[in-house]
Amino acid sequence: MTSKSLKIALAVSVALNLFAVAGGVTYVVNRDRIERRIEDQRRPGREGPLAEVLADLDPAVRQRVRTSLRESALAARPDFEAARAARREAIDVAGQPALDAARVESLLEQSRAAEMRGRTRLEKGAVAVLATLTPEERKALAPILQRKGAARRAAAHGPDHRQPDDRAPR
Repeated sequence: MTSKSLKIALAVSVALNLFAVAGGVTYVVNRDRIERRIEDQRRPGREGPLAEVLADLDPAVRQRVRTSLRESALAARPDFEAARAARREAIDVAGQPALDAARVESLLEQSRAAEMRGRTRLEKGAVAVLATLTPEERKALAPILQRKGAARRAAAHGPDHRQPDDRAPR
């Protein structure tokens, strides 16, 4: 081999080694992030206020409650989708060059009515579930009747804890 071919072979070897090292470093740096994503995808259900409220229940009761509440949520889904669709349409109509105020108000009313139908279904489902529980289980699960983040605060601070924004309707 000539010195020129040795230099070329050495340069190719160094380039391959640098590429391998860069790949190894990238793998090590990103491995934890990838493992967390995989773990999140494998986790059944979502974590959140409901999970915090259900955490103290017996596993069999917890699963029955989750199943019942999920069925109520699926039954209410079309109402919430209709509410969002009517609101999006109201936004589109309001953005037109000529404002049709009556149409916008009508669409907003449809949106509110659909949202209330959905909330009513959710609340009736929750009350039906509560009716099947013991008094202790009902007391632990009562915060599910609160709206949005209020259930999380009640689970963390007790049912008597109120934040200023809990008083205002949303």
